[in-house]
Amino acid sequence: MLLVDKLNKGKLPEKPDKGDSAPLPDLSSLVVKPQNIAARIPNVDAIKRTIHERLIAALGQNSDTVSSDVIQRRIAELTDEYCDEAKLKLTKHDRAELAELILHDVLGLGPLESLLEDPEVSEIMVNGPKTIFTERRGRIGQSELVFENERELRKVIDRIVARIGRRVDESSPMVDARLPDGSRVNIVIPPLAVQGSSITIRKFSRVPYKVQDLVNFGTLNHDMANFIRACVRSRISMVVSGGTGSGKTTTLNVLSNFIPDTERVVTVEDTAELQLRQRNLVTLEARSANVEGRGAIAIRDLVVNALRMRPDRIVVGECRAAETLDMLQAMNTGHDGSMTTVHANSPKDAINRIETMVIMGGSDLPFQAIREQIVGGITLLVQQARLRDGRRVVTHISEITGINGNQIQLQDICLFDQTGIDEEGNVLGAFRWTGVVPKLLPRLKANGEDFATDVFGQSGLQVIEGQTGRAGGDAAQGATAD
Repeated sequence: MLLVDKLNKGKLPEKPDKGDSAPLPDLSSLVVKPQNIAARIPNVDAIKRTIHERLIAALGQNSDTVSSDVIQRRIAELTDEYCDEAKLKLTKHDRAELAELILHDVLGLGPLESLLEDPEVSEIMVNGPKTIFTERRGRIGQSELVFENERELRKVIDRIVARIGRRVDESSPMVDARLPDGSRVNIVIPPLAVQGSSITIRKFSRVPYKVQDLVNFGTLNHDMANFIRACVRSRISMVVSGGTGSGKTTTLNVLSNFIPDTERVVTVEDTAELQLRQRNLVTLEARSANVEGRGAIAIRDLVVNALRMRPDRIVVGECRAAETLDMLQAMNTGHDGSMTTVHANSPKDAINRIETMVIMGGSDLPFQAIREQIVGGITLLVQQARLRDGRRVVTHISEITGINGNQIQLQDICLFDQTGIDEEGNVLGAFRWTGVVPKLLPRLKANGEDFATDVFGQSGLQVIEGQTGRAGGDAAQGATAD
């Protein structure tokens, strides 16, 4: 437990004093961020370095075997001693905050710790030791937090990769990793990162999102969620597509939890991120090569192995290369209801990308055979996008209806119509059904999911925040993927 957490156990009076208009905040709201401490305390970096050196001297050669509780207590003692020697007039809370900063440098991730603890921060981008950006509620801004120098930044990087047994050095300057809470990390160091080491952390909710959360966020509405739930429970194979940062993995995670608990699920990911709650679940993660360049296990190898594990469904975190063909074959060989994600700007582009990735994998299959595999394996496409105001929205729910000649037939079932931008920069728009009745409805009924057909005749089912009108427009026409 951190020092500030211990302090937070002390309760402040809940009732305000006479004349006050608001109750006193608890200690958690009084925690001063590192940049504010630096503004009040001259040479805070030098102070931290001095206390850190005293800590190393105090622990001696047994520093590797000392527990974190002992280190935390010793840092607090050394901080008090230094403040008394230097005659620093700091409150008890300020001393605790300073001690916590040193603890983050010694055992944690330095200035990144406070950002990781901030629930409003969804992404952290470190562009060298002196530049840190964060994403809060979909909007990106620069943080005042910085690393002291490149050496301190590299220490944090080493701590991140050491936890999962990976490495990053000049011979292997790029690595994908994850934090203990499941957050995804990408690291690039010099000489590839010219301005200093780069860290990109995509945080995931500590409590996995449920479909109601996506509805509350405006990602989709209740009717869309019910339709997709019926498709998942009816073993309709689907692909979630979208651009980088559009929320594909979050949506895939929510959709995967519609899978009945009676089925055996095998997930395959480059870096384990999905948070499924099924009891009969196997999670597989790809592995990079070791120092000798051996031992690499690619996603394709894991997908092939997953077929031997008696799965009812296979969920691949993202198809980006040769594993696409193996995923299609799994969908076509008794693993209905399997799911994956791809990077694409539209449902039509998603189909084209899948076809291209199969070819990139070295397959000698003719185009017609690849397209028949796509039509036979994938039924539903859920397209997601990150809007200008930072919100993630399902823009298309589309159905693959068949193949005509050498063209895959695609029809839109539900769309998001953007109608404008308000004065505050929020996107205006609404979801609407196109009026097209999906051809997969008989499959839903056969599996006990009798979804009402009159829903597909509605338009403007849910109004996005800021939108006062209803979206109009003609029903979407079936598109073709060349």
